[in-house]
Amino acid sequence: MRTLDLIIIFGYLIGIVLFGSWFAKKQQTTTDYFLGDRSVPWWAVAFSIVATETSTITFISVPGIAFARGGNFQFLQLVFGYLAGRIVIALLFIPSYFRGELLTVYQLLDRRFGGRIKMVAASLFVVMRNIADGIRLLLTAIVLTAVYTSFQPSANAEVITVASIVLLGVAMIVFTYFGGMEAVIWVEVIQLGIYIAGAIAAAVIITSAIDGGFSTAMANASQFNKFSLFDFSFDLTKTFTFWAGLIGGCFLTMSTHGTDQYLVQRYLCTDRPRKAIAALLTSGAIVLGQFIGFLFIGVLLFSFYHPFTDAGYATATSTAFPFAGGDRVFPDFITRHMPSGLSGLVVAAIFAAAMSSSLNSIAATAVNDLYKPFRANKPDKHYLKVSHILTLFWGVVQIAVALFVRHKNRSALDQALSIASLINGPVLGVFLVGTFLRRVSEPPALIGMGASIAVMLYIFFATKIAWTWYVFIGSSITLIVAGIASFAFAPAPSSKQDELAPGISSK
Repeated sequence: MRTLDLIIIFGYLIGIVLFGSWFAKKQQTTTDYFLGDRSVPWWAVAFSIVATETSTITFISVPGIAFARGGNFQFLQLVFGYLAGRIVIALLFIPSYFRGELLTVYQLLDRRFGGRIKMVAASLFVVMRNIADGIRLLLTAIVLTAVYTSFQPSANAEVITVASIVLLGVAMIVFTYFGGMEAVIWVEVIQLGIYIAGAIAAAVIITSAIDGGFSTAMANASQFNKFSLFDFSFDLTKTFTFWAGLIGGCFLTMSTHGTDQYLVQRYLCTDRPRKAIAALLTSGAIVLGQFIGFLFIGVLLFSFYHPFTDAGYATATSTAFPFAGGDRVFPDFITRHMPSGLSGLVVAAIFAAAMSSSLNSIAATAVNDLYKPFRANKPDKHYLKVSHILTLFWGVVQIAVALFVRHKNRSALDQALSIASLINGPVLGVFLVGTFLRRVSEPPALIGMGASIAVMLYIFFATKIAWTWYVFIGSSITLIVAGIASFAFAPAPSSKQDELAPGISSK
């Protein structure tokens, strides 16, 4: 990388922070701060969903999946489940989001069951999302470290990584603090265009740099079975199989896109359910194309670095040999081999992805679901001030998470999705209970969630079951246990039984 790249990178970072600050004057109420006054166009919401789903973790980790020894296209089996999950959400959940004036998705649980269920689900979201975004922050810091060490090879990479985590974390906090959700969405729209263009340019450059070009890359990919797509084995310990992808991916998407405030908040930025459904389904088609593209970049990188020609390839400890992990492969190419100017723009887009953070969604959940019940009937200005304070606090928490996990060799994508899957199962389960088991009241629903959390913790720490099954197992346990426990309690009042019932709103 050259000086021009540094100018682009830091100029972009400064510009994003200023962009967020410009939105500050529009944040007069909590509805403005959390939902952009419900006036964001559906197509911008669609692009925002794509940018969120294919953020830094995807940009860096997915090419590493195809690059790794034994890596292939079987990750796409999970994406097929993502598409199925979107259809279920459009039919089952989105219509209920527009009944009343919701600020968070967990307020639906309050209406259906009561405050305790809402607070448990909200707390699980806050914990999971801070961990997942801390990992995403770490990935972005790895890229900045690669940028710096390309200029100063003798620099201590560990020190630079820590400094990068803090620098990017502070920029993320400032941007989100001032800009609110509307600024986050519009930055994600810009970010999406930039990193799609950057990824296409990277693919072209990698292909031209391979000795023998495209035909050699395809021959190497075929030799090492990189284009293998389907695995129909039914093995609960394998992460990417057809059944884990279709079933597990469907339930994972139902949880992340249907019951997770981070993404549901984007739907609520529109003014009616049909726009939200259009945004969600459109995002699915774009996401499929992007995942195919990023995996293809991994295949090209495999031929560019040709690790298979090294005598130690087959026995190397790291499957991403000669790199310490798959997350290091694409950043190395971007910072060392892309032309000056273009590499700076791609790195800037990666940084923007880190700042398209969940801090606003976490603050919305913490204020509306965890704080208001104890400090009710305060002026809206009070809650807006608390929202800003919590944005600062959770930003510091995410920086701490990134510092804690920086020595892990496991794929960041794998870490983030496994953590999300662990916690989202019980939450999705209680939404399904509220939708399908009308007689279940709050006590049996809490019992179901508690049983699910206990079992999922056991599965996470004591078994080898792949994370792709976590949400399916966790939500099923919640549903079954709550259904059985409901016979020991009085049924839910009839006034609550239809709160999560599907059906298109008239809006």
